[in-house]
Amino acid sequence: MRLIAVPALLLLLSAAACAGEPALVPKAVPAPAGRTIDTGPDQKRVRTAEVAGIAARVPAEIARDGLLTVGFSGGDGTPPLVFPASDDTTLIGVETDLAQLVADVLGLELRSERSSWENLFLGARSGKYELVLNNVTVTEERKDVYDFATYRVDQLGWQVPGSSPIRKISVPADIAGLRVSVRSGTNQEKILLDWDEQNRKAGRRPVEILYYQKYGDVLLALKSGRVQAYFGPNPTIAYNVAISGDSRIVGTASGAGPDLQGLIAAMTKKGNGLIGPVGEALNTVIRNGTYQQVLDRWGLGNEAVPESRINPPGLPRQKG
Repeated sequence: MRLIAVPALLLLLSAAACAGEPALVPKAVPAPAGRTIDTGPDQKRVRTAEVAGIAARVPAEIARDGLLTVGFSGGDGTPPLVFPASDDTTLIGVETDLAQLVADVLGLELRSERSSWENLFLGARSGKYELVLNNVTVTEERKDVYDFATYRVDQLGWQVPGSSPIRKISVPADIAGLRVSVRSGTNQEKILLDWDEQNRKAGRRPVEILYYQKYGDVLLALKSGRVQAYFGPNPTIAYNVAISGDSRIVGTASGAGPDLQGLIAAMTKKGNGLIGPVGEALNTVIRNGTYQQVLDRWGLGNEAVPESRINPPGLPRQKG
């Protein structure tokens, strides 16, 4: 196993983003905690045992084929969440590892399906994906259509270039007049729009929002100066900062806003009967320690939750 040089990694990311292909990752890269992470397709994942009592509660129409079909948005490469392995085919990351543990407890074989972020929700709603694990935040609007079982706290981060004069982003005034990138259709976009509205009402300069659906494109925009800050999932940003060293985190926030701790959750079609067994499976692996092993492996141990909760309070509904 060898470490690839950081400049080479950036070239790989840049080339992939320019070509519109999934971002490439090296054979092994340093983890945020200073360890190395194997990004090959043979992951030797942490596994756990089936729990017959929980497996028996999986709805028959889902259990019939012996598979748990889980949707992931891994095409653009967002380590350490979900991203292609070095074979550019196998999806790896903390989300796929946790999905494997859930499938193990339910006595089902994991079948990973790659999709775009937007189509994950359509696929869950139609039943194409029996489960989605993809850094999805619980929101009150989403709870109208989907069921959720929580498994991580939702932390968002503000990323700026290493040479940026920006030292802190913690309140709306800090982003007045900035060019900020965010991914459309996300809870962080909702927070950013709310901050911008607060700035406008206070007579401050509006935010110029630029949308890039691929993180590799965001990195290029930061590097070139097209954007001054990026607001996105803290795990992805922290991982990139750790391996590249050419950007900084200048603030973090709850994914549910200032008054509620955001929670990341597994998502199913509402009322399909699967979320109960999934929540039980998550609580099983939390208790037996395999859950913490997975989080620690990807440098996300500080995002652990003490228990999985079904449909807890989520990000408030948007006004209007």
